[in-house]
Amino acid sequence: MSHHLTEAIKACITTCDTCATECGSCFSHMVGKESPNDCPACCIECAAMCRLCADGMARNSPFQKEICALCAKVCDWCAEQCGAHDMDHCKQCAEACRRCADACRVMGG
Repeated sequence: MSHHLTEAIKACITTCDTCATECGSCFSHMVGKESPNDCPACCIECAAMCRLCADGMARNSPFQKEICALCAKVCDWCAEQCGAHDMDHCKQCAEACRRCADACRVMGG
């Protein structure tokens, strides 16, 4: 039943899960703090999208490519927003988002 879970898909799922975790951590550090951009709101959007994406790949969704392409777009946005900050948690979030965007772009075809 899980023959569709290639190593590439498993790696992308792991990257999405890691990104969602880093986004959650960044959000928890930033909530209630002033921000000149969309951080931490982007973190919540990105974490939710990454979870949806990982779940879609795991269940072999017929919309997997579209979900992955959208996930890459949301991750790019979050990486830009969090990357504008100097805090370590924002830098870690931005880097996880960049990795996830790259992996999802490959899966999104």
